[in-house]
This record gives sequence, structure tokens and C-alpha cells, in this order.
Amino acid sequence: MVSRARLALAPAALMVALMTALPGAVPARADSAPVVGSGDISSPWTAPNGTAVRLLAGPRDGEIVTGGVQIRLGAGWKTYWRYPGDSGVPPHFDWSGSDNVARVDILWPAPVRFDDGGSFSIGYKKDVTLPFRVTPRDPGKPVDLRLTLDFAVCAKICQPATAEVALALPADGAPSTPPDLAAALSTVPQLAAFGNGGATALETADLGPAAGQPGQTIRVVARVANPDTADLFVEGPSEDWALPLPAREPGPDGQTVFLLPVDGVPKGADIAATRLRFTLVDGPRAVEVDALLSAR
Repeated sequence: MVSRARLALAPAALMVALMTALPGAVPARADSAPVVGSGDISSPWTAPNGTAVRLLAGPRDGEIVTGGVQIRLGAGWKTYWRYPGDSGVPPHFDWSGSDNVARVDILWPAPVRFDDGGSFSIGYKKDVTLPFRVTPRDPGKPVDLRLTLDFAVCAKICQPATAEVALALPADGAPSTPPDLAAALSTVPQLAAFGNGGATALETADLGPAAGQPGQTIRVVARVANPDTADLFVEGPSEDWALPLPAREPGPDGQTVFLLPVDGVPKGADIAATRLRFTLVDGPRAVEVDALLSAR
């Protein structure tokens, strides 16, 4: 298990030792020659089996070139979301070796909460494709992507890992959206606002005194189709925020209420004046709201 303080990624020499010693390891580098099959354009996997990483090209969307970072997990392994919860390591993407790239935006499929043995974290228990959108410096030219990905995979123990992958994306993108990328895009939470309505919706989020104890509590009211399994993840604006995972309870009129104590706020930060990101996952549906808390 990785502590709430978050595991610092290991030096390169240690990573190589870990990846050699443990199953499901990710070789540090993959051959950059693109693989084309069944209409897909992708880099080679960093390993022939077990945990591995590759890049997958998607079609062009206006001046944006799309694609995905695919993480294949060994049996029984998991990896982490952008906010890993009580424990874990968020993935870090270094695109600095790329050519004709102004920026890369990662889209995050809806994650799940899992028990790390005494603490809870957030991530993916199955193979995952993380869609991306590339803004080229020159939209008329191909994009040469080079990614160094630092991340972690966990089974009974957690293993820091690094992978280097590269892929030349044609200026026109791939001819179609690969099935894995399409499936991942369908699970990316839809941007919304409080009170938008719908079967899966966030209605309010307020800040007030904790009932019967010192401190403050964030109370989020939602409407969900699956009240026994729906989950909520709340993030601050940067990685030095570590808000706890909420408890879920039934509310009035068929609502679901999520409660979390105000903890893990950086010193000097004012949570009442800070925009938070709320991700509600409700079976196959998920929504995301970026907003300030209301006073309670």
C-alpha cells in the first residue's frame, strides 16, 4: 500500500530493478515504429504480455488530433486516476520530447473506488485507455508524439513504473476512431453544472459545521439511478490538495447525500473561496462539475 502522503516515484535505477523483479512489469522503452492493423495506428506495446503501455491514434477533430494512452494491466493489477484518493500515485505525463505539439489535454474515463487494505484509493481495475487531444503548433503538419509516463501499478504491493512510447500521428489523424478509444470516450464524465437535472445529476454542494463534532463538512446532494453503488470524488485545484473520499447516505425525496470532512486542505488555502471539481459516477453515467461551495 502507498501512504496518503503519496509515494515519490523511484529513481530510474530502482524502477528498472522493480520492473525486473516483479510480475506485470513495464519495460522502460518501446520501439517507436508505428503498428498499423485493422485501421488502427498505434505504437508497439512496451511488453509482449502483462502490464504494458502504448499510444493509439484517433481521427482529426477540426485542428485537434485525437488519440489515447493505453495501459494494459496484468491479471489482478490496478492503476490510479488523476487523483488517487487516500493512497497511490497519479500518473504524470511528460510530452516534452514531442514535435509540433502546442499542448496535450488528457480526458479521464470515470474511475472506481477500491480498498487498498485500510485505506481507499481511486483508479482502474481493468485495462484503460486515457483519451487525449493534441493541439499542433502547425495543424498542417504531422505530430510526432513522445511520451514518458510515470505511474504506479498495484496488486498486493505497489510498484512505481515508467514507460517511454512514441508515435507519429498523421496530419489527418487516423481514418476512424478505434473501438478502444471510442469505448473510453463514452465513459468520460459529461461537463455539467449544479442543478442541471437528469437521472444522474449534482444538485448542491455546501460547506457548514460538522454535526456534533469540531470542524466543517462538505455536503453534496445528488440524484442517481443507482443509489447503492453511485460514488463521488472531490478534488482541489492542485495535487497538494488531498480531500477525503465521502460517505454516502440516502437523502429525502429519492436524493443521495455525500458527506466528507474538510481535511487535506493545503496550509493557507481557503476552501470556501476555491473552486472544486466534483465527479459523480453512477453506473455507466458520470458527470463533472467545477464550482465553488455554497455556505450552509
